[in-house]
Amino acid sequence: MLAEVVNLDSIITETLSAIENGKRQVFDIAESTRLEHSRLKRELEDTRREVEALVDEVDQLSREEKKARRRLAEVSKNFNRYTENDIKRAYEEAQEKQITLARLRGRENLLRYKRDTMDQSLRRLDGMLAKAEGLASQLSVITNYLAGNLRDLSQKIGEMQQVQQLGVSIIKAQEEERRRVARDIHDGPAQLMANIVMRAEFCLKMMEVDQSRVKEELYALQDMVRQSLQDVRKIIFDLRPMVLDDLGLVPAVKRYVEDFQTQYGLPVELVLIGNPRRFSMAVEVALFRVVQESLSNIRKHSRASQVMIKIEILNNKINAVIKDNGAGFSPDGVLSRAGREGFGLVGMRERVQILQGEIRFQSAPGQGTVVTVSVPYGDA
Repeated sequence: MLAEVVNLDSIITETLSAIENGKRQVFDIAESTRLEHSRLKRELEDTRREVEALVDEVDQLSREEKKARRRLAEVSKNFNRYTENDIKRAYEEAQEKQITLARLRGRENLLRYKRDTMDQSLRRLDGMLAKAEGLASQLSVITNYLAGNLRDLSQKIGEMQQVQQLGVSIIKAQEEERRRVARDIHDGPAQLMANIVMRAEFCLKMMEVDQSRVKEELYALQDMVRQSLQDVRKIIFDLRPMVLDDLGLVPAVKRYVEDFQTQYGLPVELVLIGNPRRFSMAVEVALFRVVQESLSNIRKHSRASQVMIKIEILNNKINAVIKDNGAGFSPDGVLSRAGREGFGLVGMRERVQILQGEIRFQSAPGQGTVVTVSVPYGDA
C-alpha cells in the first residue's frame, strides 16, 4: 500500500512538472507571438504608406503617359509639320512612359498583395494570442487542482483498486492536456510559420521585379523560418502525435520510428504480427509511450547500433518487444535507485501495471537490453 501511494505521489509530481513546463512553453509561445505581432504591425504600416505613395506616383505617371500618347497621336497625324527627330522623340517618350507605368503598376499589385497577406496574418496572430492566454489560464487551474486536491486525495486511498483508478485518471488528464496543447500549437504557430515561409517566397519573387540589397537577408529568413517550422512540428509530435488519435497505435509507431531513424541515424527494424486495429485510448497511449521511452533510453544511454521492435496483436492482448545490442545495464539497480535516473523505467512499469499488464526488463552490462510488454485489451 505504501509503495503504491509513493508511486502515485511520483506520478502526481511528474504530472505537475509536465504541466508547469507546458505552461512555460505556452507563455514563451505567447510572448514570441506578441513580439511577432508588433513587428508585423510595424511592417504593415510601412507597407501601407509605401502603397499610398506608389498610388500617387502611378496616378501622376498615368497623366503623363496620357499626355505623351496624345502628343504621339498629334505628331503621327500631322507628320508633315514635324521633323523625323520630333516624331522619334514623341514615340520614345510615349514608350518610356508606358513601360515605366507598367512596372509601377506591377509593383503596386505586389505591394497590395503583401499588405493584404500581412493583414490576414495579424488577424490570425490576434486569435492565437487569445488561445494561448486561455490555455495558460486553464493550465494554471489544473495545476492548482492537482497540487491541492490530488495530494490530499492520495493520503486517503485505502485500497489498491482506488490507487489504480486514480493513476488511470491522472494519466488520462495528462494525455488530454498534451493533446489539447498539441492541437492548439498545430492550429497556431505551425500555420503561422507556414504563412511566413510563403510570404518570404513572395518577397523573393518581388525582388526579381525590384531588386534591392535585402535579397540575401530574405534567403536567410526563409531558411530560419523553415527550421522553426520543423522544430515546432517536432514538438507537436512529441507532445501528442496526431496520427495516434487519427489512425491508431501501429501507424503512430511506424511514423515515430521513421522520424527517429531520420533524426538520429540509428537503424530500427519494426516487425508487426497480426492485423492492426484500434484499441482503447489508454492502451494505445501506454504502449506508444513505452516504445517512445525505450527508444529515448537507447539513444541516450545504450550506444546501440541496431534496434528491433516487434508488436504482436493477439485475440485478447498485445505483446511488444523492444530489443537493442547496446551497452546494457542492471535493471534492478536502476529501478531501486531513488531520484529521476530510474523514473523512465518506473513510469513505463506504472503505465503497464495500471492496465493490468506485464513488463520485463532483461539486460546486463555489455549484453544489450530487451523490454517485453504484454497488455490485455477490450473493445476500443
